[in-house]
Amino acid sequence: MEARRYWNPYVAGVLLGLTLLATFLVVGNGLGASALPKRTLAFAAHEIAPTWTEANPAIGGYVADGANPLRNWLLIEVIGVVIGGFLGAMSAGRFQVKVEKGPNISTRGRLRYALGGGIVMGFAAALARGCTSGQALSGGAMLATGSWAFMMRVFAGGYAFAYLVRRQWI
Repeated sequence: MEARRYWNPYVAGVLLGLTLLATFLVVGNGLGASALPKRTLAFAAHEIAPTWTEANPAIGGYVADGANPLRNWLLIEVIGVVIGGFLGAMSAGRFQVKVEKGPNISTRGRLRYALGGGIVMGFAAALARGCTSGQALSGGAMLATGSWAFMMRVFAGGYAFAYLVRRQWI
């Protein structure tokens, strides 16, 4: 199957907006996924050390009153994102296992950068009590001033940091 062009960004944006609207209407929450790793950690920790987990101020609330932290709409959302991404890649003839990288970095180096960036973003999302998708999409859709200010700074920070790592891609 020959790879096809990417979707029109305006069509994709409208569909993303409709998906966001549907989550507000059906689930009562916007989009976001950063709490799922924390819920997974709470589930695993509760299996190993229930007393410690219940007393832990960061994750104890997820297991309060015997609740299963994975019994949450976020699990369904993340599963849907994975399935949707897979189906989208397959339908466009773009599914392949490869590491996207520039000519001046090794595959191992690229994977190290990706892991490091993911860890930093994970900690930042935990500190901020939410991820960029939840903050930008959900908060922005609700016209929250803080969400708009946050996203402008995310883009500015991304452009500033890109200057530092651009030699890896050219």
